[in-house]
Amino acid sequence: MISVLGECVADAFAARREGEVELSLRVLPGGGPANTAVALARLGTPTRFLGRISSDVFGELFRDRLAASGVDLSGCVAAAEPSTLAIASLDARGQAAYGFHADGSADWQWSSAELAGAGLGGASCLHTGSLALVREPGREAVERFAAGAAARATVSIDPNARPSLAPREAYDMERWCGFADILRLSDDDLAFLAPGEQVERACDGWHAAGARLIVVTRGASGALVSLDGSRAQVAAPRVTVVDTVGAGDAFTAGLLHRLDELGLLGGRLDGLDLETAAGAAAFAARVASLTCAVAGADPPWAHQLDDPASS
Repeated sequence: MISVLGECVADAFAARREGEVELSLRVLPGGGPANTAVALARLGTPTRFLGRISSDVFGELFRDRLAASGVDLSGCVAAAEPSTLAIASLDARGQAAYGFHADGSADWQWSSAELAGAGLGGASCLHTGSLALVREPGREAVERFAAGAAARATVSIDPNARPSLAPREAYDMERWCGFADILRLSDDDLAFLAPGEQVERACDGWHAAGARLIVVTRGASGALVSLDGSRAQVAAPRVTVVDTVGAGDAFTAGLLHRLDELGLLGGRLDGLDLETAAGAAAFAARVASLTCAVAGADPPWAHQLDDPASS
């Protein structure tokens, strides 16, 4: 089983017809960690989500989506605070920009007592990151929980940097790599977290801090896989892009799913070699490409990966 710790976010996509004075919003359930949990469960990995889910109308939407995808919600906290809302807009390439309404929302209020009550649940891997790992007041509790989990499980982190909500110094990559085994980040994350630095040099610094497997996703250009400093490039499948919402989260889920299938999670990735890591990343790229082919963060189910029409 893989446990995923982090936020749910209501992604509201704005639309306005020419000449009208009103704006309509189409709200879809999102949030990086929640998207990753959904994608993992749909691929067939037993998945448990640790989240603080509001009792408001968006919280109901989050619970329904997670449960319908097969995610175990026993580690969730029923929160009194409101849900996080993101107003999203898409550019010509289908990439989303977000404006967040996040102050005082449920996702950032984790306490150590709540996390102790939720527990790791016997998982072989804990995946976390994104805003829950950088937003006050709960960030320290989340970080302590993840660091403690490293004694019993593989730890995966996706920083999913959001410059409008957290400054660069909130993303303490070297400290996180001290307990993380897997780091997955996008080229946009890299540009923000290590501005002007070559990707290979950034990876080597994070390897030195402790992370064994680092994967940098580059959209249509594929991904760089770096295992203890040995590197491989993985191509991205060709696909007609509707939007890229949730693609990185789907990639992370595909990567963890394949490593779990191979029995490589549960420790420090001692049995992993570069060829296997690159193969897992190629599978992850396939999962991400199918997510890009549909609107919103709607990752594929396992049977869709076997459908020749989706190739």
